Amino acid sequence: MNASNPVSSRERTRAQLVEVAARVLAAEGPEAVTTRSVALAAGMQAPTIYRLFGDKNGLLDAVVEHGFASYLARKPPVGTDADPVEGLRAGWELHIGFGLENPRLFRLMHTALRTPKGEAIAATGTGILQARVHQVAEAGRLRVTERRAVDLIHSAGTGVVFTLIDQAGNDRDDTLADTAWESVSAAILTDASTPAVPGPAAAAVTLRAALPDLTALTPSERALLGDWLDRIARSHRAPG
Repeated sequence: MNASNPVSSRERTRAQLVEVAARVLAAEGPEAVTTRSVALAAGMQAPTIYRLFGDKNGLLDAVVEHGFASYLARKPPVGTDADPVEGLRAGWELHIGFGLENPRLFRLMHTALRTPKGEAIAATGTGILQARVHQVAEAGRLRVTERRAVDLIHSAGTGVVFTLIDQAGNDRDDTLADTAWESVSAAILTDASTPAVPGPAAAAVTLRAALPDLTALTPSERALLGDWLDRIARSHRAPG
């Protein structure tokens, strides 16, 4: 059966080489991921790698794609958390944890030029973050625009991982990730105990999140209102 299905055999070989390359990367760094070292570790001939990936760079591209796929596989479905803010925090902790468990892979994922496939997988991860932030906005807990919240969370989370993986073991600041989250959450979230929406910015963000459900308005009216709400959210800061 396998002989009559060369595509399946090719994909299995490709997946095996990517796994081996990922192990070499984790143990020794990207410089050690050569066609020769990976072929030897996989018990194959180097021409197999050239045939499947083109060269070392093609193999590393495949490792990056595999890394993003592995990262996404850890994320729970959006909407399964009773508290959207807790879901957002859990996503932050997953991001930090993955980076610290896979420091060399994480660095490569966030510094290498991405292939179209890698861009698509990374965009899926960003989409999950956007969906979680949108749920927070719908709950009336977001004080900035959804885009700003996503950008702050993404940049802070990735920066924290880079900082921590550059610190030596005994010098690593184990409180850094929690402190960074506290700073980010203070910047983007309203206080859960606040009985009313605190100011025009948070009110605009909350209404913006519900805009697709305002079917009493035409699409053009919703677009215009959305523009106004974005401007309000950007030009005001809620107190606290």
